[in-house]
Amino acid sequence: METEEIVFRVIVDPAANDRMYDHFEFLARVSESAAEKLLEQLIADIRSLEYMPYRNPRYDRPYLEKGKYRYKLSADRYRIVYQIENGVVYVDDIQDCKQSDSNTLLFYE
Repeated sequence: METEEIVFRVIVDPAANDRMYDHFEFLARVSESAAEKLLEQLIADIRSLEYMPYRNPRYDRPYLEKGKYRYKLSADRYRIVYQIENGVVYVDDIQDCKQSDSNTLLFYE
């Protein structure tokens, strides 16, 4: 018996996309090859959210609606923060885990 795998649509918020490229450009100043590897990994991890996005843990912070967001770790130090609504995964932020939460693109709605 075959099981049909559900494929979610993934949309990256423009601000999260800009943040991803900011991380890339910062790293490229030190090492272009490391920056390319980082970008490839982030893109691959974002694309992987098409399948089973609920597998990743919830991202609960006091300033966010409880249970609204999930996250996936990428490239050892980056957090892809997203929400799932009606079969669509919305990537709302890409955070450097070594930075403060005060730099977040997320806010309580």
